[in-house]
Amino acid sequence: MAVYTEVAFDEAAALLHTLQLGDLTDLKGIQGGIENTNYFVTSERDGATLEHVLTVFERLGFEQLPFYLHLMKFLAERGIPVPAPAANAQGEILLKVQGKPAAVVARLRGKSDLAPGVAQCEAVGAMLARMHLAGREFSMSQPNLRGLPWWNETAPVVLPFLTPGQADLLRSELAYQNHVAQGPAYAALPRGPVHADLFRDNALFEDGVLTGIFDFYFAGCDTFLFDIAVCLNDWCVLHDEDHDGSLDTPRSLALLAAYQAVRPLTAAERSLLPALLRAGALRFWISRLWDLHLPREAALLQPHDPGHFERVLRARVRDTPALAALVRDDALQSA
Repeated sequence: MAVYTEVAFDEAAALLHTLQLGDLTDLKGIQGGIENTNYFVTSERDGATLEHVLTVFERLGFEQLPFYLHLMKFLAERGIPVPAPAANAQGEILLKVQGKPAAVVARLRGKSDLAPGVAQCEAVGAMLARMHLAGREFSMSQPNLRGLPWWNETAPVVLPFLTPGQADLLRSELAYQNHVAQGPAYAALPRGPVHADLFRDNALFEDGVLTGIFDFYFAGCDTFLFDIAVCLNDWCVLHDEDHDGSLDTPRSLALLAAYQAVRPLTAAERSLLPALLRAGALRFWISRLWDLHLPREAALLQPHDPGHFERVLRARVRDTPALAALVRDDALQSA
């Protein structure tokens, strides 16, 4: 569990009162996550039990957070199952705890499925497309703060910790992604607000139904294809220690076909899917290297294994020619 800021019971209780969420009955630190401090908070109001999540933001500042919180509010109001932020009497959803930015959002029902099958991949693909369509009307704009500029900035910081072979892979892939980003096909990719971190543990299911998508604190305006690639790289690969990073074809086709049925992919997206799958793998390899080798103080912090996304990246580089088959019409129609 990553807990950087210890929040006392009385302090959390006072915060809930300002949000008119009743009397705090339970405060529990949340396991998982390495960016922020998170607590489950349970309260009683007018005889009803309310469940929310308190997040204290450790890296993000007051100037960045309105985008994430208002995006969540915007999507929730349009029927996308995301956690809506609670507001105080002044209508403010960006709060302060111990001088740090904070928010309290509704806790969604269900639990994550860490071994998803075809049905779960179909559900997340369709919901991702719905979210992209809805987000096109969102008026605020903020870049993906973990996009290409951050990769270029962070790669030199982690390079000294790598083996020669790993360093060669990082340098060559970064050069490739900079080349792709300068091309006309990349410029033609549809863009808008994206989640950018929709892993299996950021979605919830109940009785086989997708009931929630949460943790929007890496969201930003980027290509929709990058968001799709991030999902494919987590939902459609094996996660045992012996895996080589390859995509599972049935789950990949299910996710893509469900997405395509809601928002058809453009020609530019079809052509650049292999490159963006590599981009998604590179992004999380770099961030996990950073978290492992340059950690911050936190209670029981356990950084994720960078080796997983190194294997995923090597597989995407190896399979680049074959990956184009995933978005052929005949493949998607037969999924």
